[in-house]
Amino acid sequence: MPKINEIFFDCDNTLVLSEELAFEACADLANEILAKRDYRDRYTGEQLIQDFVGQNFRGMMVSLQAKYKFDMSKEELEEYVKKEEDEVIKKLEAKAQPCIGVTAELEKLKQSGKYAMAVVSSSALRRVLASIRKVGQDKYFEEKHVFSAASSLDKPTSKPDPAIYLHALEVCRRRADEVVAVEDSKSGALSAIRANIPVIGYVGSYNGVDKQMEMAKSLKDLGAKVIMKDWAEFEQCLQEIEAL
Repeated sequence: MPKINEIFFDCDNTLVLSEELAFEACADLANEILAKRDYRDRYTGEQLIQDFVGQNFRGMMVSLQAKYKFDMSKEELEEYVKKEEDEVIKKLEAKAQPCIGVTAELEKLKQSGKYAMAVVSSSALRRVLASIRKVGQDKYFEEKHVFSAASSLDKPTSKPDPAIYLHALEVCRRRADEVVAVEDSKSGALSAIRANIPVIGYVGSYNGVDKQMEMAKSLKDLGAKVIMKDWAEFEQCLQEIEAL
């Protein structure tokens, strides 16, 4: 296998503990959309995470329309996408925290000089930048190497579509076998795997041992090369992939 020379990091709940904050805002808007159409169902942030984790808001709205069998106009969808972005960013700028142990690993990677680093996310670019700035991780990533499936592509999409990873490879001038992706969700892992990028499946942000074990099995079954429960294991996980 060629030498690994770049690490692609997912953002939400991989670098920054942002999913719960984001899903609180998303649930409010999803409930508003359902209420407008006289549906009685309502989501909490937690329920939304269970149904749609790993998707960006646009992807969630597509799934919501399919689940409840209604159509949103393009104009309404765009209005809500913008509204969601603003609401989530407010929450992130107020409360976002880094994932436990990740910043120390980013610092080690930067000091070693062995690997380039990029962020590859489904979330809107403004949101990703707000997240990493809030927790002081922006110094590890050039802004031109922060990629968003919602903002960086000619046609917005969401993981598990591999388009954002293929775009990141092209911009960073890497082959898939020169890169490792770190992902915490099934849709994120699948996006990288479909782009032929080896994946470290990170489960440390899930609450409770049972949920971590369940996700570890899911990510492994999808094709993640190794599972990482704690960022302290990152170096070892990377060595395992490099030894393949």
